[in-house]
Amino acid sequence: MGPIGWLLQWPVRALVLLMVTGLPLGVEMANFRTALWSAVVIGLLGTLLIVPLKIVLGLPWAVASLGGLIAPVSWLFNWLITAVLFWLAAQLINGFTLKNGIASALFGAVAYGVISALLINALGLADVDFTRAAVS
Repeated sequence: MGPIGWLLQWPVRALVLLMVTGLPLGVEMANFRTALWSAVVIGLLGTLLIVPLKIVLGLPWAVASLGGLIAPVSWLFNWLITAVLFWLAAQLINGFTLKNGIASALFGAVAYGVISALLINALGLADVDFTRAAVS
């Protein structure tokens, strides 16, 4: 699907952000327009920062997971990267607020990731190589 699939994911991810604001996690979004911009910023940050974050966290990940042998540790590091991207986006976008600071970023990132994955798979938009997953 390429870039077209990625563009189709954009409003879906914005809707997911609005869904996350309905959960008691301390994530607040002013409106749908803010959610659209936030989805773009999270995607761009993920594309631009995934390699530097993996370089910075590479050694601690390798030691903690025994080079990837312990899968839950790998999941934990991916969650940490997603939470950092979520937090950074909230810092950059007016109207995207994390009321409980890092706790809202941690739990909001999990909810955003899980709901996004489920919804995008259900809509058949998962086979898009034009994302940060192609970099990893």
